[in-house]
Amino acid sequence: MPGVHLIALVLAVVTISILVELLRRRQLRQKYALIWIVVGVAVAVVAIFPGTFNRIARDMGVVNPADLLVVLAALFLLLVCVHLSWEIGRLEDRNRRLAEALTLRRNDVDRLAQKSGGRAGPEGHQQSPAGAEGHQQSPAGPEGLQESPPAQPDEVSDPGDEAGGRRQPAPRASQTRSGPS
Repeated sequence: MPGVHLIALVLAVVTISILVELLRRRQLRQKYALIWIVVGVAVAVVAIFPGTFNRIARDMGVVNPADLLVVLAALFLLLVCVHLSWEIGRLEDRNRRLAEALTLRRNDVDRLAQKSGGRAGPEGHQQSPAGAEGHQQSPAGPEGLQESPPAQPDEVSDPGDEAGGRRQPAPRASQTRSGPS
């Protein structure tokens, strides 16, 4: 086995090992790990049986098999970029919808606090009736940018998970934003 093929085989095995470990630690989602493991196995097969890839390239009319490898790699990376762009757009839409829903819920809480005569604010703090109607300065700063944690269940499902909504611990809104300095 020539040196280049041996290096490719070693790198493929190391890559597959790293991917399996990332998958085991749940740092890489299954759908992405599967794609990269398939790529690693394909590289290992080409490294072990280079004659097969050369024959495929020759049957396709490619004179230099390395040219076919470069074109296939570039096409694969282009497809990965398109897929990731699609994912980013989908996540941006989801974040926008969540931010809009959070704003509507905060408005509902504020409205309910005003109707209750200032008995309890959005975070359960006592407010005076004037504070409920006017814009009372909150402890977070002049613009009242302290995050009020929305009522959340203990667990939320991940709608993007192929396993049909894997349960995850709900994020806690314990961080606060401070006003402009």
